[in-house]
Parts: sequence; C-alpha cells; structure tokens
Amino acid sequence: MFSSTKFNFIIPIISVILGLVAGAIIMLIFGYNPILGYQALWNGVFDSPFFMSETVNRITPYILTGLAIAFAFRTGLFNIGAEGQVLVGWVAAVWVGTAVDAPAFIHLPLALLAAAAAGAFWAFVPGILKAKLGVHEVIVSIMMNYIALHITNYLIRSVLTDNQETTEPVKQTASLTNDFLIGLTGSRLHLGFIVALLMVLVMWVILERTKLGFELKAVGYNQHASKYAGMKVERNIVISMLISGLFAGLAGAMQGLGTFGNAFTNTAFSNLGFDGIAVALLGGNNPFGVVLSASLFGFLKVGSLNMSTAGVPNEIIEIVIALIILFVASGFIIRWALLQLKKGEKK
Repeated sequence: MFSSTKFNFIIPIISVILGLVAGAIIMLIFGYNPILGYQALWNGVFDSPFFMSETVNRITPYILTGLAIAFAFRTGLFNIGAEGQVLVGWVAAVWVGTAVDAPAFIHLPLALLAAAAAGAFWAFVPGILKAKLGVHEVIVSIMMNYIALHITNYLIRSVLTDNQETTEPVKQTASLTNDFLIGLTGSRLHLGFIVALLMVLVMWVILERTKLGFELKAVGYNQHASKYAGMKVERNIVISMLISGLFAGLAGAMQGLGTFGNAFTNTAFSNLGFDGIAVALLGGNNPFGVVLSASLFGFLKVGSLNMSTAGVPNEIIEIVIALIILFVASGFIIRWALLQLKKGEKK
C-alpha cells in the first residue's frame, strides 16, 4: 500500500508527465510537431551557458515566492499577497542600494534586510487583521497587491527618481552580480541563487527543528486545540505571515539587486507571486520540493522562448503549466487510480 509520503512524492511527478503528454496532444491537434517542440524547449535551456544561467535567474525568485506560499500553507494560511510583497521588497532593496554609501559587506546585507522587512511588513497587515478581527487573509492580501503596485510606481516616479520610469542602477556594493559569473556565462547570472537556497534551509529548520515551527503548524492544523494547549494563536498567525512575507520580499531583492539591477514602474503585476502559488502546490509545500518545482517552472518558462524555432507557439507551455497544476489539484483522482492499480495487482 502506498504511504502518504509516497503519494506526496508520486503525484507531482505523474502530474508533470500528464501535463507534458496533454501538451503534446494539443500540439498534434493544432498541427504542430510535439517532438520538435519539446526538443526546441530543451535546447532553449541547455544549448548554451547563457540560457542555462538565465534559467537559474528565473528559478531563483520562484524558489523564494514558492517558499512564501508554502510556508503560509503549512501553517494554515493562504498568502495570495506574495505578488505585492515582491514589489515592495524590490523597491525597498533598490532604494537602499542606490541611496546608501557603505562597504559591500554592510551595504548588500542591508539592502537584503530592507527587502525582507518590506515584504514582512506588507504581509503583517493581512496577518494582524486575520488574527485580531478574523478577516480572511485572501481578501486583504489580494487588495494589498494592487496597493503595492501603485505605491511602488509612485515611489519610483516621485521619490527614487525625478519623474522617471526607471531608477539608477544599484551601487556595486549592493549588487548581487559577480564579475566572474558574468565573464563565465555572458549572462546576468548573479549570487541570488545562494540566498534562495539558504532560505530553503531556513524554512526547513524553522518548521521541522524549532518549537516555533511546531506551534505554527499546530495552529494551522487546529486553532481551537492549539489555544486549549496554551499556544498563542493570534501571535502565531502574525508571525507566520511575517515570515511568509519575508521570503516574498527577498524574491523582489533578487530582481532589484540581481537580474535587473534597478527598479522600474509596472503597468501590470510581475506574476512572480502568483506563479509562486503553483510552485508551492507542485512542490507539495515542502521546501526541497519547492526547489524542484521552481526549477521545472524556470526550465519551462525559459525553454519555451525557443519553441518558435520549431514553429510551435510558446504559449503552449502556459497551457502545459496550467494542466500540470490542474492534475496536482486533482491529486485525489491520481491517488484513486494508483490504489485501484495496487488492488488489481493483489488479485
């Protein structure tokens, strides 16, 4: 019989396979060659060090937004406001990166801390309203996304610049870029992936090796039982949202201090926070699973840009990603099918 742990591992794998197969069928229906399409997808990532590096750059913020959503899920909350937390973290990091004069060993950590604090603060609002008034965090965090979009645009135009759409580049002392990596790959590869992997370990340690993590998970499972056991439910709800927002804010720092090296106004969302929901679901809300699912998403997003060379529209990959998430969300069907197969083997 399959254990719960095995199901949690098998279902995402099956979901990915089914999504890719369904994508191939869709290509065939519309007259495209799926073999050439997927071959171009693969080559779009692994054909050169440049595209491999760009894939790592795409994976890095996905890891952090995936961690943000996964941490909230594991503690019984739905932080759909990660998108707004990414934006405020991005601008906060660039603000410190352009305005402060300090040596690199002070300046870079300070900019990262500013991003983390901004993301945590933006998550604090839905957290405190949930804890004190019972207001659902989904509603508040959705609204906070739009507030973040317009406030960050205002700050860029009126505070960080003189009515410009793009800020100055962050100072080298606050940059995540590395001359050796740039020379090696010719891309925008930066040191942010190290920060992301460290945060994976941080989430695992908090949830699996600390009293705080035990309490946060307990409150997520059953608030009434946790309160009866003497845990401070309201405090833990707020702490959970703060940590979740911290991860999302750091995802913004990866963009502002690394990939782009500045901040710019946005007419729409970056979708890093929203994609983080799918990353967390596919990763089973496990920090190490998030790394794998973020890697898949980065691979698909970057590789799809090369699919046009095979005559296949890269929008197909958006359909594949949507199907993968659909299959993950319908995991109970896969679970049922596996159990039926297991029963059939015993007969």
